Parts: sequence; structure tokens; C-alpha cells
Amino acid sequence: MIALLALLACTSAVPPSTVPPPSRPTVATKLHWFIPDGFRADPKTFDVFRWANEGKLPHIKALMDRGSYGYSIPAFPSHTPANFATLLTGSLPHTHGVADGPMHAEGHPLDHPSISGFSSSARKVPAIWSMLEGAGKSVFLLSVPGSTPPELGPGGITVRGRWGGWGPELPPVIFEKASPERQLAMARSAKLFLVGEELTRFVAAVPSPAWPSAPPSDSPPVEIDLTDAGAPLYGLLIDPTGDGHKGYDHLALSRDRTTILATLQTGEWSAWSPTTARWKDLDVATNERVEVIRLGDDGFFRIRVLFDGLNRLTTEPPTVADTLRATAGPMVDFVDSYPAQLVYYPEDKTAFLSEAQQSLDWHARAVDAVYTTFKPDVFIHCIYTPNQMMTSRWWMGFLDPSSRHYGEIDEPARAKLWDEMLAMYRSIDDQIGRAVADTGPDTLIVLSSDHGAIPLNRWVRLNNLFAQNGWLAITTDPQTGAPVVDWAHSKVVFLNSYHVYIDPAGLGGDWHRARGPAYESLRSAVIAAIGALKDGDVAPAARITRWEDADKDLQLPVDRVGDLVVTNEAGYAWNEELTPDRAIFGEPQVTGYKQAVSPETTPGLWTPLIVVGPGIRANHRIDQPIHAIDQLPTILRAMGQDIPTQVEGKAVGEVFGPVDATLTDPHR
Repeated sequence: MIALLALLACTSAVPPSTVPPPSRPTVATKLHWFIPDGFRADPKTFDVFRWANEGKLPHIKALMDRGSYGYSIPAFPSHTPANFATLLTGSLPHTHGVADGPMHAEGHPLDHPSISGFSSSARKVPAIWSMLEGAGKSVFLLSVPGSTPPELGPGGITVRGRWGGWGPELPPVIFEKASPERQLAMARSAKLFLVGEELTRFVAAVPSPAWPSAPPSDSPPVEIDLTDAGAPLYGLLIDPTGDGHKGYDHLALSRDRTTILATLQTGEWSAWSPTTARWKDLDVATNERVEVIRLGDDGFFRIRVLFDGLNRLTTEPPTVADTLRATAGPMVDFVDSYPAQLVYYPEDKTAFLSEAQQSLDWHARAVDAVYTTFKPDVFIHCIYTPNQMMTSRWWMGFLDPSSRHYGEIDEPARAKLWDEMLAMYRSIDDQIGRAVADTGPDTLIVLSSDHGAIPLNRWVRLNNLFAQNGWLAITTDPQTGAPVVDWAHSKVVFLNSYHVYIDPAGLGGDWHRARGPAYESLRSAVIAAIGALKDGDVAPAARITRWEDADKDLQLPVDRVGDLVVTNEAGYAWNEELTPDRAIFGEPQVTGYKQAVSPETTPGLWTPLIVVGPGIRANHRIDQPIHAIDQLPTILRAMGQDIPTQVEGKAVGEVFGPVDATLTDPHR
């Protein structure tokens, strides 16, 4: 008995800290990193954490209770390609090399970009998936900018890293009744990234014999060729007999003018139908659906043609497209495009909301499909729809009090807009809930974003300024009548988000950085002209940086910036477009943006960061906003991985600490 009591005494004296924990891992072996693009979170207007505490975002609230959370500040220039590269490498643009979306390099003409910031080949250092794959993890990448062309090994899966220059992405196209005035007004803004595929196509409707199986029409039917990317499709505008309406209010669709796919009215979508598109002399098996945005009694039409985002040339391995479609359905990756097209008519807002919800629903189904079917160790997932909503015409300008449009609506109208915005946030919240349900206690769950968005009040058309000063020569597009740059006779031009290119000898041919007294004299004159701009009492230029100072002052790669880097004041944005009236200041068609504003002093550009998993402090609010470069080293430390030497960020130490296992397990 004495021996037994002595044994019990020794056992009870063992310090609690030496008792092994139940079975809970202390280091995450898996990762779910969800990065919705443009998912703003700030302490004042888009207070995500307050919304969660109020019960509006229950899954985000659960992560807050069980992990650490706070705000993250993006890197300049606070837009998608640069900040995805920053998040995924833990380094700044001067190290990872992604300074913009379309970029220009010496030895190439300036009339088209020579480097795409959305391409994996633009990065100069590895992304996190290469690090984790090297540690033996299986990786699935879904819609992640900078992930294509694919970099993963044979066991990895990459699905549609948008605009990476890899595979046929087949952007949606709007077909609108031919109008030379509208076509001139839109000019390059009707093309992807201003120089790519047509996003709005102005076409004529022509008289047509009635299709054999089309409904009878009181008015003579007219036909529209809706063929896009080589996929044959025809529309017949009709005025159905006996419907009590005079004028064209129905659209019949057919691929062969015989079999009717659907008959639609304004606001209606067709079902998905299989078709074959053409890309670089290759047939692409895909699916297509159509929405009638607007029909007018006078024969006006505005019709949207949307392709399935999945095909065998945009997934690696190719068969993943078929498997994912079978479980999640045809892919609606994100709403609208860039530049925004669903911003010109009141009906465009309805079309936007419908397409946005389709994309949000698809991504929610995809989360379940990925985990059920592929079971990756690492799942990095992006959806672009939040950015598209934040930077569209319909919301930001009327929700953020700093917008010049804020007072244009009353509070009931604003409440309706908030309901629409919060519906998007709730859809993101649902995707988080699915990820938690689909993963286990050994998974590190991270929610973050690349940037937020703020109100856009005024365009500043620097190329009109340069034309006024005689530095930019202009010719006319013979087809559209739109002004275009005469490169050989131009000395100064503004391109992309914040770059001004200067050469007193002319900018034609292959571009090389100019030098010498004439160059310095002209560059000083350009600096003075931009600095002197005023919109009333406001100077839109917050800072003008010479290229040789871009690394030191802005952490940008000097080989991928213009001769000047111009930072804009919040509310103002530089615009490439030339206009016939040469007006420098203009009214944007959209009310939100994010490019080339200092993120340090602009909380509207901040994003949430929530980290939950083994070893992460529970119910902990991070004291001060961190920086985007700090997210990757924090993730690597939580997963017990070494942090590579090129990583410039530091792990956020305060998220590691005393842990309550019942709170930190999101699967409890």
C-alpha cells in the first residue's frame, strides 16, 4: 500500500506541461488558403469583423473565435498581379518582379505589353506551391493569378489561372446593336485589357426568313450572328403573335437555324449547351449559355454570350476539367471582365448580379468537389468576383462616404445596395464554411486577399495632357474614328497603371531607356506638367518618382517600370485613353478602383487576415495591421517549413502562443 501511495504521489506531481496533449497536432500538415480578390476589410466602412460579430458572417465569426485575425496592408501598386505575387512569394515587387498587369521591357515595342503580370513566367522567385510541393505536399490551385503556365509537378493540379497566357480562356462577349457613336465612345475600353479580344461587339441585325421551328412573329424577324470563338450561334429577334406586345421582345437561339436551343426575353438565361470553339487552330470542346440583357421595341439588343471556363486546355492535367465539371458543373469563374462591360445600362446591373451569383455558387460547389474528389494537402483558391463588384459602377460610389457620388441616393436606396454587397460577403462566408467542413484538424485555414477597393471619382487622362503639350502624336483609326497613338512621332506616353515613357527621339520601334541632356530636360518638363495639374483645388499627383529611384522609394523593379512612376491621390486614377475633346479630367463609368494609390495611408485598400489551425492563438485580434509580405512566412512557420532567404516578410509572431485546443479546432 505504501508503495502504491508513493507511486500515485509521484504521478500527481508531474507538471501539466510535460503531459502530452491528447492527439491534436501542433504543426499544420495541410493548408487551405482562400484569397478572394478585392475582398476589402477596414475598421470603418467595410468592417468585416463587426459584421461577423453581428451574426452576418457566421463562418468568419467561427474562425475569429478559433484563431487570430486582423488587417493586412497590400504592397504598392495595390492591384491583383503585383499583390498576388507578393502574397505567394512573401517578397515585394522589386524582388518578385511583378510590377503591373501588362508590363513593358526594353527591346520590345510599347504598343503592346511584352510581359503579363498574370503569368507565372513573370515572377523572378518561386511561389508557395513550389515550396510546399518540394516538401512532399500534393497541391491544387484553382483560379489563382500567377499559377499558369503551370509550375507544379506531375502530382499537382492547376485550374485556370486567369490571364496567364496559357490555354483558351474565351472571355464572355456582349453583342450590341451596331452604333458608330457607341463604338467610338467605348473605343479600346471594349477590348480585354484595352488591347486584347473584343468584349463588346457592335453588330447589325439583318432581315431573315422565319426559321422553320421559331415561334410566329407579327413583325418581320431579324437575325443576329452571335458566333464567337468559332462556335456557331444565331439569334432571331421576333415579335411573337398574340403576346399583347408590339415590337421585338423575344430572342430565339439556334446553331443551325433549325433546332431552337431557347427562346428568351430580357433578363433570361438559356441553359448550358455543348459546342466547339476554335483557338489557335485547335478545336475546344466547351459549353455556352446566353443571357438577354436588354431588348427594345425598336430592334435594340444587348446580348451576353458566356463560355464554360473549364476545358481540357485550361487545366493540368487536362482530364481535371471533365472531372470538375461533372461534380461542380460548367464553370462561371467570375463576373464581367476588365475593363468592365456591365456598367452602361440599368439592365447591366441585373445581369451583373445574376452572373456574380452563378460564379459564387460555382466556386462553393468547387470547394466540396476538390476535397471530395482530389483530396489535396494544399488547396489555394481565388475568386475574382468580389473585386468585380467593388470596382463596378453600381456599389462603391454609393457605399463609401468618401465618394463624390455618396449623396446622390437616399438611405433606403443605400440600404438596398448594402444588402446586395453583403450577399456577396455571405457567399464568401459560405465557401469558408464548406472548407472547414471538408478539412481536418491538421489543416491550417487562412482567409486573406490581395487588396481592397476605394471610390473612383475622376479619371485623369494623361495622354490628353501630353497631346496638348505636343509630346504625343495622334492619328485616327480608319474603322472606328477613334484617336490612336502615332508612336514614331511621339515623345511621351502614359501606359498601364502608373508608367510614363519618355524619349525625345521618339517612341517607335523597340523601346530602350533613353539617356542624355535632352532626355533629362524633357523628363523634367513632364514632371512639371503632371505636378501642375489641378482639379479645382486638388492636385491628383501624390508623388512622381524617376525610374532610377523606383526600387529605393517604392520597392518596384526598375527594369519593369516607365521613365516616371506616378502615384495618384485617392479618388483619382490615371487613364490611358485619348478622347476627341482632349479633356484631361473625365467622369469614370465605374465608381471603384485600387491602382497606384498608397496603401499605407488608405485603409479602404486593406484586407482581412484570419489564420486558424494547430499552434495558432485562439480568439486573438492582431494588434496592428500587418503587411502582405508577412502572410507567407507566417503560413510556412505554422506548417513547420523553412522560410527561404528571398522572403522579405516576417512571420507574425503574436499569432503563435498559448492555445486552447477546444477553441482553435475549427472542426469542433
